[in-house]
Amino acid sequence: MIKALSLAAALALLPLSAAVAGDTRGPSEDAIETAAEAFEARMEAFSERAEVIAEDASLTKTQREMRIAALWTEYQPDVTAFTAVVSEHAAAIAGEALADVDVEAIVAEALAEVEASGALAGAQGMAANGAWASNDPEHMATFGLMADYAVGSAMDSLDEAQVEIDAALAEAGAAMAEEAAEAPVAPDAN
Repeated sequence: MIKALSLAAALALLPLSAAVAGDTRGPSEDAIETAAEAFEARMEAFSERAEVIAEDASLTKTQREMRIAALWTEYQPDVTAFTAVVSEHAAAIAGEALADVDVEAIVAEALAEVEASGALAGAQGMAANGAWASNDPEHMATFGLMADYAVGSAMDSLDEAQVEIDAALAEAGAAMAEEAAEAPVAPDAN
């Protein structure tokens, strides 16, 4: 899990760092690198502590999962802080990378290619003459039915997901109750 988080963070920054690879490093890159090193150290510490819990044979599977989840709450602020640093500095890195790019020239070239292909004229014709541009009540009713169907399908999916969540919660509650019933009771100190 920790390696996945580190990989995800590295992959998110890869396009930006590649874009400025030829340039000198700036304060944004340094800040992200420092934050990444601190984050990696914290995640390694979490991994080590979680492995100790995961290998503790005296705990049940549910107890191990609960302790690892509780441990994660201690490290969650580190993830949030690292994400905030990356978010704060990513815009600056992107700005530096895009500073030398002539966006207007790229857009003009792309539009010229589209216009030369005739696709723009075709799209304008479809938009002007298609059913979407019509105020015909029958078309409006058809579009309304299509929208109702899409919303209904989405609601059905939400209902199915809620049923699955309720079943999972019930199963987890039953497992916890079973473990609580099996747990040895400490002798009375009196």
